[in-house]
Amino acid sequence: MPTYVYFNNETSETEEHFHKISEMESFLETHPHLTRKISATRTVTGVDQKPDDGWRDVLKSIKKASGRNSTVNTF
Repeated sequence: MPTYVYFNNETSETEEHFHKISEMESFLETHPHLTRKISATRTVTGVDQKPDDGWRDVLKSIKKASGRNSTVNTF
């Protein structure tokens, strides 16, 4: 489930809540003191990291099954 950030108008603090987007409207109705705060998405970086051996085995099997000129990188 996604994390949503809300501003508490009573305490002037930010809060994080986990719920489905379909539940947001009912959540805001039951919590009128909260205002949704729009924030940038969190990204995970790791460009120089290699995957662990288990994932590399999966990549190797995908490469083997995809044919002669496969461009799947197995690291």
